Amino acid sequence: MEHRPVFDGAPLVSAAQQVSTEVQLVARRADGALGLAGNGWQAGTEDGLAVTATLPPLYPEWLGDQDFTRAHQVRFPYVAGEMAHGISGPDLVAAMAHAQMLAFLGAAGLDADRLQKDLRQLADAVGGRSNWGVNLIHRPDDPAAEERTADLLLAARVPRISASAYITLTPAVVRCATAGLHRDSSGRIVRPVGLFAKVSRPETAELFMSPAPADLVRRLVGEGRLTPEEASLAERVPLAEDITVEADSGGHTDGRPLGAVLPATVALRDALARRLCLERPVRIGAAGGLGDPAAVAAAFAMGAAYVVTGTVNQLAREAALSERAKELLAHASVTDVAIAPSPDLFEFGLKVQVLRRGTMFAGRAERLRRLYERHCSLEDVPKAVREELEREVFRLPLGEVWQSTRAYWARRDPGVVARAETDAKYRMALVFRWYLGNSSAWAVEGRPDRVSDYQLWCSPAAGAFNSWVKGSFLADPQARTVVQIARNLLQGAAVLTRAHQLRTFGVRLPSAAFDYRPRPLI
Repeated sequence: MEHRPVFDGAPLVSAAQQVSTEVQLVARRADGALGLAGNGWQAGTEDGLAVTATLPPLYPEWLGDQDFTRAHQVRFPYVAGEMAHGISGPDLVAAMAHAQMLAFLGAAGLDADRLQKDLRQLADAVGGRSNWGVNLIHRPDDPAAEERTADLLLAARVPRISASAYITLTPAVVRCATAGLHRDSSGRIVRPVGLFAKVSRPETAELFMSPAPADLVRRLVGEGRLTPEEASLAERVPLAEDITVEADSGGHTDGRPLGAVLPATVALRDALARRLCLERPVRIGAAGGLGDPAAVAAAFAMGAAYVVTGTVNQLAREAALSERAKELLAHASVTDVAIAPSPDLFEFGLKVQVLRRGTMFAGRAERLRRLYERHCSLEDVPKAVREELEREVFRLPLGEVWQSTRAYWARRDPGVVARAETDAKYRMALVFRWYLGNSSAWAVEGRPDRVSDYQLWCSPAAGAFNSWVKGSFLADPQARTVVQIARNLLQGAAVLTRAHQLRTFGVRLPSAAFDYRPRPLI
């Protein structure tokens, strides 16, 4: 920045936004106004100005907990979160790893063959780096699938695992967190797998911030899936050392405001640390609704050790999502979202947040949920309603839908078929889940005849992002790399953090000082 003091207008905005340089606060005696000057400027004896303070540089790398960046060997306290069906795939995860950030591959919805293929591709692409990971999603409807995913991740030596949608702990997630625990030559506990846990409730966070449940650990030892040494060390560390507090997010969500749930979880972490006296600290990150620099800066201001983005990364060039789907997301505003039944947790009544504008998925999915609640079987649904569903939603006779569903489960888990053939309501749930499950696959594939049925996981962050990038270089879809999105969100958060600092010190900043515009960053 310029060395001479500036007190208003565009020069003051420019000086405030140059966060990577040291800056001096200069007081003007005539009216008490505060301005900014470069570090090399010195006040004269007769100019009526005096330096009152000096601020050091502020870098995006310093916004979060530097223990996070050290632990995960990254430069920035930023994570590109998992997006199911491989939307955050090998290309996206590798791009973040090479940019010294962390990202998770979205394994939910991928079969074993596809997941193994992606793991091999990703391992080759990251070139020995450890700043990457894969998602493990809770499957109360299919515990065997959750176990198979855990087996694959452990066999592939995935360095980071993000556990999501958990409502209780399972053997699979406990095994991922504790397998391979050992002490190094200095006596320090080493965990080969760094477990992240994405939570939206303090009571769920407490499960992951505590040591693994003793009964589950004993069970795994008895089954030969953990060693006695691993079990002993599991008592001394929290199940997860990184807890991501997920607020009003796309996909699975409780819709809670970050300003309420993050401080509550931080306070719980501190209370548990005092009570349990664990050897390792737990870091608390923030996710949900982070679509522009103001939201990211606010998360760090509330004490987040790191931030996790999701919705906005679907707009990234590397995201494995169809161009038609990206186009729909690019036109979303902050109000163009809706709550719909969760495809994988349909019978449990859990919800996901999806894009409303340009698609009829939310309304159709909710209708299926209401029918499921009101009726005991497909045969119990009035004939006129069934015909309407076949015509407007499924576009197939429900009998054909069931046969396709039956064939799928016969290959994957014959027990599901056996139960469905004796439980008519469960069979109805599986048929309805055919639509909910395929709707996300249609969006990934870009099925042109199914645009109105696209299920696109989306929070208000998409609208905030679209408003922020309008008219900037990031308005061009080809410029929207996942790294440029991340770097600009972080740089903007640093600019806004500095602007808030200056305002609290008494500098009268124009509103433009809080408006960081995206720009190419290297």
